[in-house]
Amino acid sequence: MFDVSTMSWTREPKEWAIDGGTVSITTEPGTDLWQRTYYHFRNDNAPALQFETSEPFFSFSVRCDFADAHHRFDQCGVVMYLDSENWIKGSVEYENEEFCHLGSVVTNHGWSDWATTEVPVTVRHMWYRLSRREDDYRIECSEDGERWRQMRVCHLHEGGGTVRLGIYACSPEDSSFTARFANLDLGPCAWEAHDGQAPDEE
Repeated sequence: MFDVSTMSWTREPKEWAIDGGTVSITTEPGTDLWQRTYYHFRNDNAPALQFETSEPFFSFSVRCDFADAHHRFDQCGVVMYLDSENWIKGSVEYENEEFCHLGSVVTNHGWSDWATTEVPVTVRHMWYRLSRREDDYRIECSEDGERWRQMRVCHLHEGGGTVRLGIYACSPEDSSFTARFANLDLGPCAWEAHDGQAPDEE
């Protein structure tokens, strides 16, 4: 079982709790992670509970419950936050009474990109799995923790060596909700090596 006590805060929120292996975070209004692209603003104040590893091949998974999310952009999910300009996150963001955005953001050297798809607002929990192969990463999602769907494959320019990753929750607008995280697990890399075209020679 994953030891939650090995995790530490990047920006500790005012309200949080650990009950056994379950973590709850109550978001504060005006908290978010985003860098520059399209909106031309920089938000860097969302809390993240993370652990550190130098293992070059692993998969980290977690079940996120956001049943209390109710306001535009309320979100929670998996994150690998290295510093303000280099990080990855995967989450479901509440949009309106009809749908939410299931998506991921990759921020390299201070520029964010956002890849999303719509899911029904009745989706109230999601599993995520973040896998590492050296400085390349894959984010997957699952509704049951068994059948996984790929969300994104990406490269993080500063993602080699020792990294920090874990969970986050935030409410960019005037809102607050309690996110719950369970079934945290760190194990061997579930992202198999590519078996097609050989790498180009440098």
